[in-house]
Parts: sequence; C-alpha cells; structure tokens
Amino acid sequence: MKIGIIMGSKSDLNIMNDAAEICKEFGVEFEMTVVSAHRTPDRMFNYAKEAAQRGIKVIIAGAGGAAHLPGMVASITTVPVIGVPVKSSNSIDGWDSILSILQMPNGIPVATVALNAAKNAGLLAVQILSTADERLVAKMQAYKDELRKKVEESAASMAG
Repeated sequence: MKIGIIMGSKSDLNIMNDAAEICKEFGVEFEMTVVSAHRTPDRMFNYAKEAAQRGIKVIIAGAGGAAHLPGMVASITTVPVIGVPVKSSNSIDGWDSILSILQMPNGIPVATVALNAAKNAGLLAVQILSTADERLVAKMQAYKDELRKKVEESAASMAG
C-alpha cells in the first residue's frame, strides 16, 4: 500500500513535505513528484491513469491558484484523491485554491483539507489505508492518544 503525493509546482514542496513526514511517521510507503495540470497535462493524465497499477491506494494532490490538479486527477483515476489547497504567490489569499478544489461537480469527489494542511491530508490518507491494515489502526490510535495526553497536560498545567 502506497500513498502518492503530487503537487502542481516545486514551490509547493515546503507545504507538501508535511504529508511525507506523516507517511514516514506511520511507516507508510509513498512517492512524491511534481505533476502540473496546466504545464504538463500528459504527465498528469499518465500519473492518474497508472496510479492504481503502481500500488497507490490514496493520492494527495496539492495545488495553488486555479488548483485544477486534484480534480483533474480524480476525474481520471478510481483512487481516492485528497486535495490540499496551497496559498501560492499568485493566489487570492488562498480562496481561489480552496474553492477550486472544494467545488467539484457531483460524480468526481475530492476530499479537501484546510489551506496548506498537508499534514491533515497525510493523516486522512493513513486513516483511509488503516481500513485494511490493523497495524495502522493501532498507530493511529496511539497518535490520537498522544494528542489527547498533550491537551490534558496543558489543562493540568493551567489548573491552580
């Protein structure tokens, strides 16, 4: 089981690395590359069409601006796609990316996380994979237990 992490431009790498770090933390195999919907449509088409054959079970696609990459990839593959809207240099405060990814037509779903939230995309991808992997279920539970523990410690440190 492998996660594909793609982005529209290398400038998105600083955001998309968060998804890769989650994959590493959970011991999930991944691949990461640049696939531009606008500048390399043939590369995008081939990536999406061949993803399942390469063992990819979830694709995380980050894009800024017009942000067509997640939706276009989802229109080609049967693999679940998680879109990460990226606030890019040519962005309208990130809203263009958010709405481009969020407002997919019926029949072509793309799960969408918050602006620049590649970490959450990584976590969602791991949770999707965990439906078929008890090892990941245990790791995800431990991760969530650690989050709970940190909040409880913070609350206790504030108690008088």
